[in-house]
Amino acid sequence: MNERLFTMDGIELCAESFGNPQHPAILLIMGAQASMVWWDEEFCERLAAQGRYVIRYDNRDVGRSATYEVGNPGYTFEDMADDAIRVLDRFGTEKAHIVGISMGGMLTQILALRHPARVLTVTLLATSNFAPDLPPMEDKVMAYFTEAAAIDWTNDDAVIAFTVGKWKVLAGPRHSFEEQRIYDLAAAEVKRSRNMASMNNHGMVTGGESYLTRTGDIAVPSLVIHGTEDPIIPYAHGVALAASIPGAALVTLEGTGHELHRDDWDRIIGEITRHSGGNRDQ
Repeated sequence: MNERLFTMDGIELCAESFGNPQHPAILLIMGAQASMVWWDEEFCERLAAQGRYVIRYDNRDVGRSATYEVGNPGYTFEDMADDAIRVLDRFGTEKAHIVGISMGGMLTQILALRHPARVLTVTLLATSNFAPDLPPMEDKVMAYFTEAAAIDWTNDDAVIAFTVGKWKVLAGPRHSFEEQRIYDLAAAEVKRSRNMASMNNHGMVTGGESYLTRTGDIAVPSLVIHGTEDPIIPYAHGVALAASIPGAALVTLEGTGHELHRDDWDRIIGEITRHSGGNRDQ
């Protein structure tokens, strides 16, 4: 690992890398209200072992990257997509294969359209372009997140418990819930966070519409991976997203929810490796 805290264009960001920088680069972009620790270290190491240079980073308002006043993020999704370019610049990477999950997948779509010269391929996990008439999140998700208002964000134990509960709600029925691993990651996130409450700003960020309505213009090889039991971004979103991007492939994870479950790692890593293997330019 090679963690770096750096400032570029006045924005402080935290990122780290795995593997040989001479190998094709893969940039991992995490979803809303989640720092880079949710790209599990072992997941990153196993992906790097496939001959890839893997970079993960904290989005704004999570982990060790810049935080903003709670309730007033003051940045857009376009700004967050541009942060990905800042990370690539800091690591001296001209072009990369981009892998994004959930909100990170939305940022990946924006990135492919906003900075096409920097993107080799995209892999879109558990995400959407949020086209009209797609199904909403399940009621159980909304009900759980309404509890966030009652959380004491200065109480580490309460925040960890809330986080574990969140991932339990988002999990699919196929795999057993990895409570200890999720607890450990939640504890690690709390320990390294500047301000856990600031993650709630992600729910207030705006922008991106001019890009998400143009996913048909994405011109790089695209892979969509989606679980059939995703309760927050239902599977129909993944099907529609793959259909909207010319030539995109869809990989279906039967019984998987909105999660990166260890039991799916072999398949996900294999699919990303194959997808990124056809274009090894740096």
